Amino acid sequence: MAKRCIITGKGAQSGNNVSHANNKTRRRFLPNLQVVSLLSETLGTTVTLRLSSRGLRTIEHNGGLDAFLLSTPNGKLSCEAKRLKKRIKGSAEKAAVKA
Repeated sequence: MAKRCIITGKGAQSGNNVSHANNKTRRRFLPNLQVVSLLSETLGTTVTLRLSSRGLRTIEHNGGLDAFLLSTPNGKLSCEAKRLKKRIKGSAEKAAVKA
């Protein structure tokens, strides 16, 4: 499984450990990924995602998962986020037709 946030796109970076003697060895900087269950009001279920802590704050700032995905252009979303957005749009259209 890739160590990448599906909202922000943050992934692993590489760099150096530098000792006191100035020896350099390669290392990886990993993002702060969390497995989070978010409620989708349109779908009526919880959705489990792997998000960075920054991605989680972004979703909360924009008013929840549904509001964030619907307001974000497709070019800025990952493939998994685009699929979820499509499910939410389809469910919202079905609910609008029934009402």
